[in-house]
Amino acid sequence: MITSQQMRAARALLSIDQKRLAELAGVSLPTIQRMEASDGQVRGVVETLVKVVSALERAGVELIGENAPSQTGGRGVRLRQAAAAQG
Repeated sequence: MITSQQMRAARALLSIDQKRLAELAGVSLPTIQRMEASDGQVRGVVETLVKVVSALERAGVELIGENAPSQTGGRGVRLRQAAAAQG
């Protein structure tokens, strides 16, 4: 669903810290810290993962999956155009 690297990159694009992401997602700060400290694919309660991914998407981040069409392949994150235009 999402990797720890994608979470950190998404926060960087949005210029938010872990505490703010926790607030946006409605989860605890230690939960975000554990998720970002994991190696590779974030594991956890599906409901929590959905909350975090939804919060990032609402904030304007698009998560790019492993098999998404791209020139070089691989996972990633980017700002949606509307979010980039607002920033």
